[in-house]
Amino acid sequence: MEWANQLCENRQFGSKMTDSKYFTTTKKGEIFELKAELNSDKKEKKKEAVKKVIASMTVGKDVSALFPDVVNCMQTDNLELKKLVYLYLMNYAKSQPDMAIMAVNTFVKDCEDANPLIRALAVRTMGCIRVDKITEYLCEPLRKCLKDEDPYVRKTAAVCVAKLHDINAQLVEDQGFLDTLKDLISDSNPMVVANAVAALSEIAESHPNSNLLDLNPQSINKLLTALNECTEWGQIFILDCLANYTPRDDRESQSICERVTPRLSHANSAVVLSAVKVLMKFMEMLPKDLDYYSTLLKKLAPPLVTLLSAEPELQYVALRNINLIVQKRPEILKHEMKVFFVKYNDPIYVKLEKLDIMIRLASQANIAQVLAELKEYATEVDVDFVRKAVRAIGRCAIKVEQSAERCVSTLLDLIQTKVNYVVQEAIVVIKDIFRKYPNKYESVIATLCENLDSLDEPEARAAMIWIVGEYAERIDNADELLESFLEGFHDESTQVQLQLLTAIVKLFLKKPTETQELVQQVLSLATQDSDNPDLRDRGYIYWRLLSTDPVAAKEVVLAEKPLISEETDLIEPTLLEELICHIGTLASVYHKPPSAFVEGSRGVMHKRLPARTGSGESTESPDVGTAAGGSAPEAAPSIIPSQGDLLGDLLNLDMAPPTTSGPPPPTTGMQMGGMDLLGGGLDSLLGGDIGGSPAMGAGFGAAPAVMPASLNAPVGGGLGDLFDLGGVGMPMGAYIPPKIVWLPAMKAKGLEISGTFARRAGVIQMELILTNKAMSVMTDFAIQFNRNSFGLAPAGPLQVLTPLGPNQTIEVSLPLSTVGPVMKMDPLNNLQVAVKNNIDVFYFSCQYPISMLFVEDGKMERQVFLATWKDIPNDNESQFQIKDCHLNSDAASSKLQGSNIFTIAKRTVEGQDMLYMSIKLSNGIWVLAELRVQAGNSNYTISLKCRAPEVSQCVFQCYEAVLKN
Repeated sequence: MEWANQLCENRQFGSKMTDSKYFTTTKKGEIFELKAELNSDKKEKKKEAVKKVIASMTVGKDVSALFPDVVNCMQTDNLELKKLVYLYLMNYAKSQPDMAIMAVNTFVKDCEDANPLIRALAVRTMGCIRVDKITEYLCEPLRKCLKDEDPYVRKTAAVCVAKLHDINAQLVEDQGFLDTLKDLISDSNPMVVANAVAALSEIAESHPNSNLLDLNPQSINKLLTALNECTEWGQIFILDCLANYTPRDDRESQSICERVTPRLSHANSAVVLSAVKVLMKFMEMLPKDLDYYSTLLKKLAPPLVTLLSAEPELQYVALRNINLIVQKRPEILKHEMKVFFVKYNDPIYVKLEKLDIMIRLASQANIAQVLAELKEYATEVDVDFVRKAVRAIGRCAIKVEQSAERCVSTLLDLIQTKVNYVVQEAIVVIKDIFRKYPNKYESVIATLCENLDSLDEPEARAAMIWIVGEYAERIDNADELLESFLEGFHDESTQVQLQLLTAIVKLFLKKPTETQELVQQVLSLATQDSDNPDLRDRGYIYWRLLSTDPVAAKEVVLAEKPLISEETDLIEPTLLEELICHIGTLASVYHKPPSAFVEGSRGVMHKRLPARTGSGESTESPDVGTAAGGSAPEAAPSIIPSQGDLLGDLLNLDMAPPTTSGPPPPTTGMQMGGMDLLGGGLDSLLGGDIGGSPAMGAGFGAAPAVMPASLNAPVGGGLGDLFDLGGVGMPMGAYIPPKIVWLPAMKAKGLEISGTFARRAGVIQMELILTNKAMSVMTDFAIQFNRNSFGLAPAGPLQVLTPLGPNQTIEVSLPLSTVGPVMKMDPLNNLQVAVKNNIDVFYFSCQYPISMLFVEDGKMERQVFLATWKDIPNDNESQFQIKDCHLNSDAASSKLQGSNIFTIAKRTVEGQDMLYMSIKLSNGIWVLAELRVQAGNSNYTISLKCRAPEVSQCVFQCYEAVLKN
């Protein structure tokens, strides 16, 4: 009787079971049993079997052996069963492409089914099956579905075009799907419009120069009309598309803002942030004295505040975006300080972000409220949060001068708590307060010194050492305090060691008689006993300064320091503008541009905010802008590194005395080693003495260890050296950019340097014009390059054989090799140069046209070209437009060949000439190109393929420069 009850209970339990039964591992889960069930005549049994197959597939079992049996189940009117079979097909079609072809007829048939759900399902599935053989059959059904009477089918087909473009972009363009997609933006159904916009946006991302979304006032009006009626995700697509549009004037900008503003009250936070992005961008074009401008500012605050009542994860995203908005327009949230006060149950990541925004919003009006709140936070239990709160008090002191005294008093109260990590953070921020307000709050130094023994963190120890060194004359036992740190010098972190070295040198300069032993001890520890090059170099600099000119040492080491700025952690303005254009995306959470974290982000366009005029300039611009005349190289160098950037790489200080045992051993390439600038190393090199340590082998202008056999032979490395060019000269008509000023006289003590680059007879030349605009004679010229993307280095010394008198000009041609040290630069063709003469060392940056690196043996065989083009992934293809070019294809080909851009083949299709070209760079990289020239059309289209796609932008600029000059 008992077993009967048990059986009854089991049956009841079984009736309550849901889909979990399909995942049970019974004998029936075996492949052969599933095969039998799939071929059953009973529809229900067949459906159950397919569900079991999908369940097995979901948990990772290989059920690909059942492919033909599952495909046979496609012939059914049951929508649920059809969906399951399609799901299976999407998963296994790639591994069974030949079998997947069997399903094509059913797909085509389903695309004409009376039921719109089945039509949409068929076209969606075909788009998801990434098999080349099937894509050919997809075109006709997709064309019909794009014009289907049912909007659900049309919107599904629109997304399918984007998927198909990802698989085979050329096919989509040839079949005219992109034009159909553009037509769908005018569709009567808002969801179709939204999906068309989404598809075009996705395609445009992979082809940034294609101008697919040709936005104009008429199309913008259609998008804004659809905005009110489509779903929330549709609204996001449309808003993101609007954000890429630049209005013609402030009136159009205001009109768009008025129609977008209602989206701020949407329940979906993603819609709200997309609307904020559009408004933040278009506000740039509104005059600040306009009434609507101030109304818009007021309207932006409530939705942002509302986002902070969501769950913590959404709060964090909102706060990261608010952080950007507050840096751009603090006036939006200046009255909303209280919403950023931390709640006891906020997660730590939300607390820290709120704290950051509180400081950004701090002003004289609310500082008392903020300080009271921060002091409360400093007594919390969460260590990271307390540290940030203490640091925030210091930042408030620096930002709001009227509150500095109150902040210092609050920090002293916190130091009295004797909580170790609170004390250490307080000392770090008090150091910054001393930098901001010198000779104002030094009375607290005594209190700080009492806590010296409790400091165990490098940053706090370094801060305390800085304070002792800076105010040594006010601290009676400063030498004893610093000596106590010196006892464990080698156990300290680099930060502390560097600070201790500087502090003791300061102390010596202030109290020389009492601290001579101490300074000798620290200089010895830093130079002789240390392995750290930074510490050693600084030690040697101080040692030489003190031993040669103590007065100069005093001027350098005890120089008046500039006051630190209010906000040291603000995002750089151009980056901030770009991030504002990416509000609501990952870029706004990471606070990094998409190119920094998206893999394969070739051709990513850097967005920027529009100018406050109705100029209608493009919202997006590539990294390196082209000059108005069309030639990128003509533009002035846009990247001039600071001396700090160049000193480290260009002039590594090598303090070892020169050896006299003979010339250095020969090496295979240029060695850009360190130079003893403080001694006579450089002068002796230039005087003809090539002796020196191997590291100094071919530094500033010294003869390279191995010269090229002939300057007529190419000096390039890589594949170029495999071919004997026999001194083949470059054809006539090679493009050479005009000379521009690289180093103005006012920045180089009267020395002006202009120049350009040329490639002659296979040798790269840097052609310089040196002009002396000073009153004194200039001699002893030498040149050195920093590491660069293509290993460019001087192939010989800078030949300035006679002194350069006042108002004299000399032209010099410097041959270059490509066997120097390599380091990727930004932009890729950036070259950092140091030029030395008898007066000083000067630094400048210039950009060379990459065409100088195109070698003479860059003509590829036709068959090799075809195989290479197919072999390079489609993801590596970049497309560009060359505008306002009035050459025919033959003239263009001839002109390009002069710069070693070789035409492999030419064909004409429907009146359009297609030129296939190859280029070889000096480092062995090949670039393949397809140039399309349409008769009567001054705009050329160029597609570039390369295994190193980052060079494509520079190659395109060369095409543009050569064809337009």
